[in-house]
Amino acid sequence: MTIAVVLLTTALVTVVALLAAAAAGKLARMDNASYPTAITRAATTFAAVITLVAAVASALLALLT
Repeated sequence: MTIAVVLLTTALVTVVALLAAAAAGKLARMDNASYPTAITRAATTFAAVITLVAAVASALLALLT
């Protein structure tokens, strides 16, 4: 059961990060940014979401043990 929870949580985090990246890219294009700039902003947002989730997970792990 633990492996299933970890896999489902990982999938959820990935989907949320992809949605945030897509929104950032779309907003950049709506702001008349070029395609490379929009992709860069989307990639930065994706990395930021993944980093934030990793930081929160490590903080929670430290508190629970």
